[in-house]
Amino acid sequence: MIEQVFQMAQNDNHTIEKVITDENVNLNHMILNKGEGLPEHFSNSNVYMAVIRGLLSIGLGEQEVHEYPAGTILKIPKGIKMNVKNLHDNTLELIVVKAPAPGK
Repeated sequence: MIEQVFQMAQNDNHTIEKVITDENVNLNHMILNKGEGLPEHFSNSNVYMAVIRGLLSIGLGEQEVHEYPAGTILKIPKGIKMNVKNLHDNTLELIVVKAPAPGK
């Protein structure tokens, strides 16, 4: 078999999973319920964040929180302070791609 196959969780439970972590790219999958989020941190690579469902509330750098609906893809440069949250009733689901893989 030439291809590699990866699986992601398909539910509404709090999930933060590293689906692909290799020398080229990191691909993470996140499911966040109301009031859940990530610890505030700085991006360690270029980050491409795709909102699959729900409404993303994100503060970047020193700017105020912006909200992005399903179907939105954000490109966030390396070294930016990030504050990712789900402030809404609907489940938030994200795909986060870091390229190049951190450390490269």
